Amino acid sequence: MSISPPAPCPGRSDMTGLRPVGKRPPLVVYMRQTWRRRHFIWADARARALGTQRGTLLGNIWLIVKPMLDALVFFVVFGLLLETNRGIDNFVGYLLVGVTMFPTLQRAITGGGQVMFAGRNLIRSFSFPRAALPISFAIRGALDALPPLAALLLIVMILPPHAWPSWHWALIVPIFALQNLFALGLVLFTSRLTAQLPDMRNVWPFVAQFWYFGSGVFFSFDKMMHRPAARFVVDWNPGSKLLTMYRDVILYQRVPPGRDWAVMCLWALIIVGVGYIFFWAREESYGVER
Repeated sequence: MSISPPAPCPGRSDMTGLRPVGKRPPLVVYMRQTWRRRHFIWADARARALGTQRGTLLGNIWLIVKPMLDALVFFVVFGLLLETNRGIDNFVGYLLVGVTMFPTLQRAITGGGQVMFAGRNLIRSFSFPRAALPISFAIRGALDALPPLAALLLIVMILPPHAWPSWHWALIVPIFALQNLFALGLVLFTSRLTAQLPDMRNVWPFVAQFWYFGSGVFFSFDKMMHRPAARFVVDWNPGSKLLTMYRDVILYQRVPPGRDWAVMCLWALIIVGVGYIFFWAREESYGVER
């Protein structure tokens, strides 16, 4: 009498192809997975954009009013009292460009540190590449920056000395793209570091503030160029470099030097590339309770 082998359990042969949930895939596979989630990333960013002032009386008007109030404070303190406006053509516009465009980089640092914490319920509920969260946050930051940028262009035309539109303003688009690509890299770095060490949430605001005051938002480095530290900041600080490029095209109707473009392209490509790999390396740890 022959004994037939037991029938395999249904679905057992399929188990060999399964991988643990949350296991980090190879980098190329991870990049493909992230690309496949592009519609989700865009929808999430668009739904959350322009939402920081929800619940306030003026709503999104604050996105425009706040930079203007910041500029007024700095104009009174640094322009009138400390007279840092000496030697700066169109100091009002110079100041407006700084206080309007730099906060995108500040939010990339401070807000990036909150991304994984804010999305922990989503992380624990669904399987998706975690890089979708910081990418969505960076896109949201770019969308949030558009109304203040439009207001800035309008105001520098109205306030004397007037800055009139020219073909140079078309260069705002690639500068804006470089800025937000660089901001994405910052978000990837800060989100991973904060996920590993939650205490960093208390450190990032100080880093962002130090960078803000050290990037020539409301003063010029021209009188300090004999100092090596000032020269280094002007040559390699991406925050200072971006503001200089914006001011060149918006206020002074000149094309930024080729070296400025090269430095910012280098910064943006390196930090977003390294930041993505840096974030992917800890893919398995996001969502783990600490």
